[in-house]
Amino acid sequence: MKTLDTVVFSIAFAAPALAQEPLGAIDWLNDPAPISVARPLEAPLQPPPESDAEGAVVPDVDVMPLDGARPDAAGLLPGSTTGLPPNLWAGSSTDTLISLFSRLPSDPLPAIQALYYTLLLAEAEAPADAGAEARFLRARLGALRKMGAVEPALALVQQAGPYDADLFDQWFDLALLSGTENEACSALTQEPELSDQYDARIYCGARTGDWQTAALTYETATALGVLDAPSERLLAHFLDPETIDADTTLAPAATMTPLLYRLYEAAGTPLPTRNLPREFAVADMRGLTGLKAEIEAAERLTRTGALPANRLLGLYTDQSPAASGGVWDRVAGVQDLEQAILDTDAKAVGQILPDLWRDMKREGLGVAFATLFAQSLSTLDLQGRGREAAFEVALLSQDYESLAPKLATNDARGRFLVGLAQGTPDADLASETPQIAIAEAFAATAAHPDHADMLEAGRLGQAILTAALQLDGAGPNQASDIVAGLSTLRAVGLEDTARKAALQILLLKAGT
Repeated sequence: MKTLDTVVFSIAFAAPALAQEPLGAIDWLNDPAPISVARPLEAPLQPPPESDAEGAVVPDVDVMPLDGARPDAAGLLPGSTTGLPPNLWAGSSTDTLISLFSRLPSDPLPAIQALYYTLLLAEAEAPADAGAEARFLRARLGALRKMGAVEPALALVQQAGPYDADLFDQWFDLALLSGTENEACSALTQEPELSDQYDARIYCGARTGDWQTAALTYETATALGVLDAPSERLLAHFLDPETIDADTTLAPAATMTPLLYRLYEAAGTPLPTRNLPREFAVADMRGLTGLKAEIEAAERLTRTGALPANRLLGLYTDQSPAASGGVWDRVAGVQDLEQAILDTDAKAVGQILPDLWRDMKREGLGVAFATLFAQSLSTLDLQGRGREAAFEVALLSQDYESLAPKLATNDARGRFLVGLAQGTPDADLASETPQIAIAEAFAATAAHPDHADMLEAGRLGQAILTAALQLDGAGPNQASDIVAGLSTLRAVGLEDTARKAALQILLLKAGT
């Protein structure tokens, strides 16, 4: 049986070397900039019941070849990378999985976010009841878009085959967000039946130079009354820019779509993305807005792992702060910290780090910050508040197990956290509800009863996703949900994910 937590693997959402240009799906796959997903599964806590004569484990898993003709089976991460079996979803119903994917939170624990990406992008058979309309794939694409992971979603839909009426609208939206709509527009112009959206047909007709057809389609659509008011007005401007009145303000539409967003942009009234769904933040990463807007968009995407931490660092250090307050304080802090580290000035680091660390955690960027600076901070002789902050940074880094002991304090809290980082939290040191729950979960030797029936029925993906959602939604004092989620994740072999999630509950949610 393949194991799931011994090897780190990466996926990419953008290549730093090509930061000023949108990346297509092939670029995303071939030129990755690493970002952490979930580590592959380790062996489950309880060994499988059967072995062959030489002692090799015989998995109790039915393996069937992937059905390449079904778009719902599309994935970017093969089983050889994830360790997940090909029948990950086969035992679950499409409706159940769609419902679970719709519940993914907008700001998950980073460790659980990485697990969500693993599940969403894994190659696996479609659910047994999946039809030809790609409902399961579209649910996965919707979840990726909610996280702002536009590039992997675009790669996924292109792998599945976007020249299909069931998938074209997703392809078109994703292409608009990433600025790579030429191919989609060419396809729609040649085969209008790919989409029943008149606004898309009009836009693409004009985009590909077929102005006559675009104008005729626009007249037909307005006569039929099938365009909403913002689309009708913006498409008129798009077809004939001379109709734009400089004295007239184009108010934002109540419901924004990728096409409307691009039409506002084409009309010379680009909209800020900060109050739009996270997927729109990708549009600010094209180098067309000011640095402040680009940094704010990058922070939104980094919070959900949709942008590598190094890309954010590149923006933080691109130029001196243009002002003070808000994002510029973080820019100044990161630049000052980086310089102090380069100077090996432990005193300066100790002065800068505590307040900067507090701000980065408050902004949901603690794990990204730890990814960037934990290793360097662990080499400095820090004292007081600086050492306390560096200890937390180490605990939230990828190398938490090896770095945390170097900076730990010898109080009960420090010893508990180091024990947790090493997978053996001491229950005798637990003094608060989340610590007690975490210690109980790490003492468990089997999946929690909340998820055991799913595992016994062969619904591994559903069990993992349910446990992840339960843990992700648990408040610091919801002990039963913490115990259930962590116990099951460890039981199926997601030890690294469980440790990271437990540390993040204590350091980012509970504030211990």
